[in-house]
Amino acid sequence: MLDAALNSEDERGRQWSDARWGCYAFYDYDGEPIYVGQTNEQLRVRVRRHLTNQRTDAVAMRILDVFEVAEVELWPLWEFEDVSGKRHPDYTAAQQRLNAVEYTAYLKAIRESRFKAILNEKIPPVSLPVDLPPSGRFALINETTRRERGHPDIRIARRAETIARLAAVAHERGEVSDGLRRVLVIQGVRLAYIAAVRLAYAEGRPTPDPAAIDVAGLVGSLLSEHEAPASLFDAEA
Repeated sequence: MLDAALNSEDERGRQWSDARWGCYAFYDYDGEPIYVGQTNEQLRVRVRRHLTNQRTDAVAMRILDVFEVAEVELWPLWEFEDVSGKRHPDYTAAQQRLNAVEYTAYLKAIRESRFKAILNEKIPPVSLPVDLPPSGRFALINETTRRERGHPDIRIARRAETIARLAAVAHERGEVSDGLRRVLVIQGVRLAYIAAVRLAYAEGRPTPDPAAIDVAGLVGSLLSEHEAPASLFDAEA
């Protein structure tokens, strides 16, 4: 299904993932946005690295669990296909546009997240929100896999294992980024919530309100590595 997603074509017959410049987002089994990124080496290459061979920091350091990724969304920037290196006269403009699209997609993910938080270790460079280009969103798992891996108890166990591995990375590295420690908290929140939902189901109670967990109160601002103007977050993408 990853191959099918990466080979899918838009209305002009272009494969979405063939764009050299673009942004992407991953979603979990609940449709919850969990990670946003950018690339100027081709969307196909970057997404495949995340999901197949663990050659990205987010996967290698256990920030992103590929088994939790159920969907991908791609925002190609076709207008920069000819911009292939830093010496190109349009490189700076292309990078600025890429940063703006990534930050807008990041704000969109934050707004759509039930926790108002996703798993990026590094928050994208702060930019004024822009209109996002057309995107393609694709499922990466079939219904059989969803039933098998999507059972709450399996996801709880998997999420707890991910947190343990992430904590081990922090321990082994000694000095780690504030972002990695922030992700550790957010993963803990995600674990606490799915476990609470399972408990409520077992006891016949209503599903807990995600707002019961104040993520911003736990980790501070998620708009930038330092406090950013609230108007950026409030702006519509």
